[in-house]
Amino acid sequence: MQLELLNDQGQSTAKVDAPDTVFARDYNEALVHQIVVAFQANARQGTRAQLDRGEVKHSTKKPFRQKGTGRARAGMTSSPLWRGGGRIFPNRPDENFSHKVNKKMYRAGMASILSQLARDGRLAVVDSLSIDAPKTKLLAAKLKAMGLDSVMVIADQIDDNLLLASRNLANVLVVEPRYADPLSLVFYKKVLVTKGAIEQLKEMFA
Repeated sequence: MQLELLNDQGQSTAKVDAPDTVFARDYNEALVHQIVVAFQANARQGTRAQLDRGEVKHSTKKPFRQKGTGRARAGMTSSPLWRGGGRIFPNRPDENFSHKVNKKMYRAGMASILSQLARDGRLAVVDSLSIDAPKTKLLAAKLKAMGLDSVMVIADQIDDNLLLASRNLANVLVVEPRYADPLSLVFYKKVLVTKGAIEQLKEMFA
């Protein structure tokens, strides 16, 4: 598989050989969907909670007499049938949302995403990406010159200047190969990979 090598103006100047095991695999939509959903589920904190009928604030007084009103009999206002009452099966903070994905499936899914991005022209290679100072303005200008407005950068080495400059850009994400996740790969319009990161991705997902 050959990927486009971009210069500082975002123009394709050459082709770079990339391993077919990572960048030329068939697209498995079901597997990609599974690993993306699992990634989102595993990121949930599960801190929300609801009250059952024994935990809501209420009076133990009977709302009205048992007979003669024509209404259904009621003993407490905490009943789940009443407005403001407790939940029958409340959500609990200790609920486990995690999804298990085998390592082999995860590697295959990530390679499938990278391969499809390469086929769609959404993945390109750069020699390196660096700026002279930790200024957001400098990185924004550099990416604008390359014609990139929404981009994920996978770099083999990230210096402090690049890291600090990218933190405040909403549509820019700079990560090392080990921190590349399936959701970000799908979300950003363009993915830039440095030459050094290609070998690391090969070791991780081939």
